[in-house]
Parts: sequence; structure tokens; C-alpha cells
Amino acid sequence: MKKLFVNSFKTKVGTVRTAATDRGLALICLPGESKRYFDERVEKLFVGHQVQSGGKVNRTTQRQIVDYLDGKRTRFDLPLDLHGTPFQKKALRRVARIPYGKVKTYGDIAAAIGKPRAARAVGSANARNNLPLVIPCHRVVAANGLGGYGGGLALKKRLLKMEGSL
Repeated sequence: MKKLFVNSFKTKVGTVRTAATDRGLALICLPGESKRYFDERVEKLFVGHQVQSGGKVNRTTQRQIVDYLDGKRTRFDLPLDLHGTPFQKKALRRVARIPYGKVKTYGDIAAAIGKPRAARAVGSANARNNLPLVIPCHRVVAANGLGGYGGGLALKKRLLKMEGSL
């Protein structure tokens, strides 16, 4: 049976929950997303997995997220188990390349992956990003404003301000 390791930890912005498979980090739930929401995501995404606490990837993720939020880290170095459609994965891999302190629009990402008319689809892929912070969808903004963010606009603004891009 496949194993899924889960972890929950406090940060300066609130409680973060993570889940990792044997392939890598697979899910992050941000502060403001309840434990119940996390548990529902785990049940939906990882059917047939044996869930247990801990895991090396989760421990490394915790250290790196805390360091990032404390301003001591600008990049993540973690194995990832990315879920989604081929288009979503392609868009999210491009989002993962946005440097610390920079922002791109949904249209910029769409053009970069060769689908210049797919800005809305990029927004949809971002909305389904299971690895926020590590795949920095907070760095993707609308052409006329901030756009949305699963962790809430207050957190998006806080992250962008921390990175010096707002």
C-alpha cells in the first residue's frame, strides 16, 4: 500500500499543513484553510494511501517554508509530486520559474507556455495549485490588479510585500 505522510506546523502567518508521497511533496494547505479542508483534499487526491504523520520531505518542507516566511530563503529545493492535467502541470512548472521578488501576469505565463490566449486557463491552473508557496502562484497577478489567491488576498499581499514586489 502506498504511504502518504502528513504534517502540520505553525508559522508566522498561521498553520500550514503538508502531505508528501514517496515521490515528493504533493499538497500544501495555507493558513485560513481548515484541517477539515486539508483532510478532504487528502481523501480526494490520495485514495488508497495509508496516511501517517511525519516524513523526511515534510520535515524539510517545514524548515524551508519557515525560513522563507522569515526572509531567510528565496528558493525551495524539494522533490515534488505534481498533480493535474498536462496543461496545468505545464503552467505550474512555468510559475515555479518566477524569481523571488518578481511578478508575472496570467497572460505572461500563457504566452511563455505557447498558449497566448489561455490566460484564463492559466488562472484556473493557479487556482488548482496544490503546492502554493513552493510553486509561487502568489507571484502571478491579473493584468489589472492582484487577481485571486487560495490563501486569501491579504496573504498574497503580505507575501508580495515581503518579497519586495508590492
